[in-house]
Parts: sequence; structure tokens; C-alpha cells
Amino acid sequence: MSFLRPRLSVCIIGAGNGGVAMAGHLGLKGHRVRLYSRDESKVAPVRRAGGITVTGAVQGFGPVELATTNLAEAIDGADVIMVTTPASAHVSVARDLAPHLDRQIIVLNPGRTGGALEVHHVLRQAHRYNTVAEAQSFIYASRAERPDRAHIFDIKREVPVAAMPARRTPIVLRTLRRLYPEFVAARNVLETSFANIGAIFHPAPLILNASKVDSGVPFDYYHEGITPSIASLMERIDAERLAVAAALGVITPSAKDWLEAAYGARGETLYEAIQNNESYRGIKAPQTLRHRYIYEDVPTGLIPIASFGRHLGLPTPFTESLIQMACGVTATNYWLSGRTVQSLGLADMSPADIRHYVETGFKRPASAPAGAAIPAFAHAQM
Repeated sequence: MSFLRPRLSVCIIGAGNGGVAMAGHLGLKGHRVRLYSRDESKVAPVRRAGGITVTGAVQGFGPVELATTNLAEAIDGADVIMVTTPASAHVSVARDLAPHLDRQIIVLNPGRTGGALEVHHVLRQAHRYNTVAEAQSFIYASRAERPDRAHIFDIKREVPVAAMPARRTPIVLRTLRRLYPEFVAARNVLETSFANIGAIFHPAPLILNASKVDSGVPFDYYHEGITPSIASLMERIDAERLAVAAALGVITPSAKDWLEAAYGARGETLYEAIQNNESYRGIKAPQTLRHRYIYEDVPTGLIPIASFGRHLGLPTPFTESLIQMACGVTATNYWLSGRTVQSLGLADMSPADIRHYVETGFKRPASAPAGAAIPAFAHAQM
């Protein structure tokens, strides 16, 4: 694998809203693009068209050299594997990739909370030692209008990226910035994980607009779905995220500050900043509660925050209440599949031990108790 070639060979895993936009845009940029999905109905139209038409902030036709359901073929010879599936699929993607990997860099777009830690752990169990990195958020606000056509509403000005372990981040960025100059170095994967804004922006508005969603009333997700009172709850959940991050030695922007950094949207409150973000205008709400804003963002966003909070002795009442509401409205026990300090292999680590692990990739002898177990209600049948 060479880092000197003028263009990169990129395999994109996932042909949803993000994967289609990324494939089309990177094809437009002149990179060699392969698109993989388990679903033949998503890749067949791309194969027939020879690529993807992109509209909006980026316009044109991006060639795709291979659109396939054959994972081994898709990643063969690729420099970079860009994973764009929901974070809830990261474990299965890692297991599927393991038998076919060479020396590719694997990038989770995004990792949500704990994604790189999770994939790193799965690959090590399979004796694979590829570098795993995660983006703090997805670089686009986009929608796939059909399998071979994507609309990009906007491209974020800056997206932090970190590798697991952090000592490999500079090497990873030398490659990734040839794809996206918007990628910048984060300190480590704790920083990218606890800057997971999706956990704040996605579950609460969808759950608290359940009556609209169930009745089929269309509305703009951000500008109409987030009222002052819903934004107030989001700010309280955000404060819990910030407190847990700080206990791990991570200083991360608030949701309001992130909006300004990513989109230039400002406001005295989170509600005002969201209303002032023109990049969100026109993005419609999901038509069902069985959407990734819940089935992805609860187990890979809210539950890690709550689990780390329990491990560190920090209360997260608003986060845990929203988790329980999500379990209730979808009749699904997300605690059983969610990322916890136990499932990430961190339960016997102190904050200092965890920081050492993400920096070096090596675990020190345990120096802290395992922390609180998953609450009793987690094991109840839903």
C-alpha cells in the first residue's frame, strides 16, 4: 500500500444516505471508489449508471469503479476503508472485514461513542492489527434521493479524527487529508467519542415528537421538531455528556459551540443556534420511530455516556431517563446491545488507565474497581 499515489483507492462500506454521498463526491474528486452493500438493490443501480450523481453543495457525476455485494472484492487493494453504516453495525462489519483485511486503514464515519474502541477490540480478538480511526461526526449533511443520486446539503468546515491508538493519528491524517482537507487531528478517540453530537441531536427530538411521527405529519426535523422546551432537555443531556468527558480528562465543545464550529451557526441558547443553522433547513423528520436516530444513537451514544457515568460515579439522570423512554416507545431493550465499559473491555480501568490505553493501545494492570454493573432493569424482558 503506497501513500505516494496521486489518488487513493477507497472502499466505502454502506450505501445509505452517507455512503452514497461520499462515493459520489470522492469519485468527483478523482479517487478510485468502490461501494459495498449487503443489499444488491442498492448497488445494482450504481453499477448500471457507472457512478453517482451528486447535487446541492457539490454537483456533478462521480464515477464508481465497483459497486458490489462481495466484501472481499470491494476491499482488495484499497488504501482506506470508509465505514458509513450505522454505528450499531460496527461489530458485525468488523467481524466481516477481519478475514479479508490486508493493511488498510479503517475509518468509522462517524464512530459515535466508543466506535474505534469497539472495532479495535473485535479486530484484536481476530488477530488483526489494522489501524482503526473514527471521525467525530459525519462530514456531510446529506440524503440519498435514490441509490445512484445523493443531495449534499452542506459539508462541515472541520471534522476531528483520531486513531486507536492515538500515536497513529498523524500517519492516518496524512492519508485522509488527501480525501478531505476538512479532517483535523483530535487528541484521541475519547475526544472524538465524547464529542458525539448525534447522541444529543437525534434521540430526544424524535422521541418527544412521537405523536407527529406516528400520525404521519411531515415536519422539518430540526427547525420545527426542536422547540425551546425540547432544546432545554437536550442541553441537560449535553451537560451530563460534558461532565463524564471531563472526568476522563477530555474537554469537548458543548452542542451549541459545536454548531458554531461545524456550521457557523450561533445563538445565545442551543435552540437559537439550531434555528440559525441554515444547513439544517429542509431536512425532514423520520417517518418512523424505528429509525437510526433511536436504534443507532441510543445504544452507541446515550448508553455509553450513562455507562461511563456509572463507572466514574457520576449521575446521568436525564440521559438514563431518555434511554428508558427509547426502550419503551420501541419495545426494545437497548441496554442489551449498547456499548458499555464492560463490552468495551474497560470495566477494570481507572480514568488514567483508560487514557493510557487509548494513547498507546496497551493495557496497564488494573488499578480500579469494575464500577457499577448494568442496572437491573436492563435485564428485564421488554
